[in-house]
Amino acid sequence: MYAISLGGDGAELRPLEPWHAEEFLAHLERGREFIGRFIAFGTQERDVDSARALLQRYADQRAADTGALHGLWLNGTLVGGVLFLNFDAAKGTGEVGCWLEPAGTGRGLVTRAVRVLLDFAFDRRGLHRVEWVAAAGNEASLKVARRLGMTRDGVLREAHPYGGERHDLEVWSILAPEWREARARAQQ
Repeated sequence: MYAISLGGDGAELRPLEPWHAEEFLAHLERGREFIGRFIAFGTQERDVDSARALLQRYADQRAADTGALHGLWLNGTLVGGVLFLNFDAAKGTGEVGCWLEPAGTGRGLVTRAVRVLLDFAFDRRGLHRVEWVAAAGNEASLKVARRLGMTRDGVLREAHPYGGERHDLEVWSILAPEWREARARAQQ
């Protein structure tokens, strides 16, 4: 299958599929507490079968053209991933998201990987708008949205009950013409 280099530091973006279940579970075990601070992704998967089932749900979304899951490998070790959720090519909209274990943080992996997803969404699939939604307290995630040149559309106050509290959700987005313009400026 494919592996897209994200730079000279050994970082790669690859498909994350059901056959990766054991590796995915090991990754979740290393990062469970860190990953689960703001999102429920991977918090219920405690064995290979449940890890495989989660990966299969995303494989089914890829087959239905409604979502996709991609892993982030650093020097051969799965350390996180990026994904399309709510992907709707007919409407021209989608949402991107991410998760990382601590070993993958502070390297710009998510920003680099989401750039690949945005290029694909806008250039190959014809999307017009892509969103990024994050808990207001998840500063690392909000920094990614800023680095990608997204605009903060607003805050959904106390919209996300998680971990015994209600989190505000920030909604950020970028439109196809904005992405192309920012990319052209960066290439000059």
